[in-house]
Amino acid sequence: MSLGSSLDAKEQVKQAIDIVDLVGSYVQLRRQGRGYVALCPWHDDSRPSLQVNPERQSWKCWVCDIGGDIFSFVMKMEGLDFREALAMLADRAGIALKPSRPRRQAGNFRQGQDDSFHGQVENLPHDDGGNPQDKRTLLRAMAWAEAKYHECLLHSPEAEPARRYLQDRGITAESIEQFHLGFSPLDWTWILKQAGGSRGRARILEAVGVLGRSPNSGRLYDRFRGRVLFAIRDSQGRPVGIGGRVLPELGTNSPAKYVNSPETPLFTKHQLLYGLDLAKEAIHKSHTVLVMEGYTDVIVAHQYGFKNAVAVLGTAVGESHIHLLKRFGADKIVLMLDGDEAGQKRTNEVLELFIAQQVDLEILTLPDDLDPCDFLHQRGAEAFKEMLANNAVDALEHAFRTATRGLDLDRDVHGASQALERLVSIVAKAPRLRADTTGEDRLREAKILQRFAAMFRVDEGEIRRRLTDLRRIKPRPAVARQPASQTAEPETDWKFGEPLDACERELMELLIAWPEQWAVVRARIGPQQVAGAPCRRIYETCGRLADAGELPTFDRLMLEFDDPAMKNLLVELDEARQAKGDRPTDPSVLLEELVKNLERKEIQRRRPAQIVALREGRLDTSQELDLLTRIVQQERSRQGISEPTDG
Repeated sequence: MSLGSSLDAKEQVKQAIDIVDLVGSYVQLRRQGRGYVALCPWHDDSRPSLQVNPERQSWKCWVCDIGGDIFSFVMKMEGLDFREALAMLADRAGIALKPSRPRRQAGNFRQGQDDSFHGQVENLPHDDGGNPQDKRTLLRAMAWAEAKYHECLLHSPEAEPARRYLQDRGITAESIEQFHLGFSPLDWTWILKQAGGSRGRARILEAVGVLGRSPNSGRLYDRFRGRVLFAIRDSQGRPVGIGGRVLPELGTNSPAKYVNSPETPLFTKHQLLYGLDLAKEAIHKSHTVLVMEGYTDVIVAHQYGFKNAVAVLGTAVGESHIHLLKRFGADKIVLMLDGDEAGQKRTNEVLELFIAQQVDLEILTLPDDLDPCDFLHQRGAEAFKEMLANNAVDALEHAFRTATRGLDLDRDVHGASQALERLVSIVAKAPRLRADTTGEDRLREAKILQRFAAMFRVDEGEIRRRLTDLRRIKPRPAVARQPASQTAEPETDWKFGEPLDACERELMELLIAWPEQWAVVRARIGPQQVAGAPCRRIYETCGRLADAGELPTFDRLMLEFDDPAMKNLLVELDEARQAKGDRPTDPSVLLEELVKNLERKEIQRRRPAQIVALREGRLDTSQELDLLTRIVQQERSRQGISEPTDG
């Protein structure tokens, strides 16, 4: 694709969508080193061969010999062409492919000069209509509502009870701004009045869950009236929902202490975690996440330096939450639920899921029925760190303590047997070991059974036999896969056929690794000297980028090509250079050697035509002499013979 506005759209979409998040929405990713791996969906894969590189935002399956970026992944996964994949990903990111000048269009929540979703949204249009199914419109509406509620909290006299509540909870002004907290006044139609009362805008505000509709009268009302509001954002930081805490002193008669947005095209509580947009960087760095129950718990945890804290949205931690956290690099999940009985009950409910998902889970119960917010304020960050280090127990220990609470393991043989049976049943839900199971999973299961044997003082062999029996009773459903005959020849758009010239291939590898060397290479090598068609396309594209004043980096080249085969080749070249590991501080020596090799190849390609011209006498005397001199010089240079000197 040529340089221009279409390239801008591709770049916006690519920046908005993280490849780990995208690929993880199709297949289950597992962290491996600095990247992620998964079972490839395009061949009969038993060992994870699909690799995702979050640094390069690329993916690759070496068995299928396919790879690329977010665009080629969706093209392959959904069977789309490039334009269709771009449109699909743009919709996922909430990006308009063909931006137009602002129009006074019905129901269109137009933003001001600040085009970010978190900017102030003013000058709403006054006419009706609009499409409540358009995701971009819904995102703008949600951002507008969040901004209005935030302004109300900061400046409205009506919000004084909310400001007092947040102050009592120890939430700072900086956190109010960072988490974009808000307040909804007691007026039933306050937010609708802010929008001007338009029917079109009312439909859109109802579609995002800000407005509710009375089942009796059919009238619209502000769903969050009389509540302090917590903005819920997706992993990209876009407002998609709201959580509201009632303030009893305002006299509302709502029995619900907390109310979240209903399910909408933007908001699915089982697929979201409060604070993830702010915590994901800390999770990536520490590979650990603290999962809490309350919004204020997360906010105060961040205030005290625990930036990897998130919260569930009034629901138990589920499989989708685990997958989401894994995609952001969480190798260990510390479940920090309230110390009261309800919190403990929820811990027990999700325990089976964590073991079945093979996640390293620790559970921390805070003393004296304190929640994380109160604990941190009362005892401080150091005491909290100490609790995490010394009092958090892993899932297996917690399961044992829960199952054997009140039991005398030495005397109550029946009770102990029942407890062991329950725990082994949990393990039986994990993936069954096979001949090709990874060593990590084998070791994990072996350690679990060894610990059960030690805890219950039972022979490990007996436990293993019972585990086998339970798995036979409830076999795991087989995953449907394509027959091997259909996957032996993976589909590909690669049309070049012949293998790449080794010298040209290595030159491309080095140019991708060190694009700043492009000018040096270009001064010595012309595109006609790069014979292989795919390498020449890369070379010529580098030239176009350089002429436009842009450095031909890997990321920039990936945007230039829509062809999945070319994207695959770029990833392959980049991965091959990284795998070699030889990254000298000065790559010019390697490049000089490759340039000379290509120059020699060019000379050899021209030699037959030159010989024919000499034999057929098509040159005059001076031309023949000049050509013979060049041939001799070239041959001396090829053989390493120095020029003769006088004397």
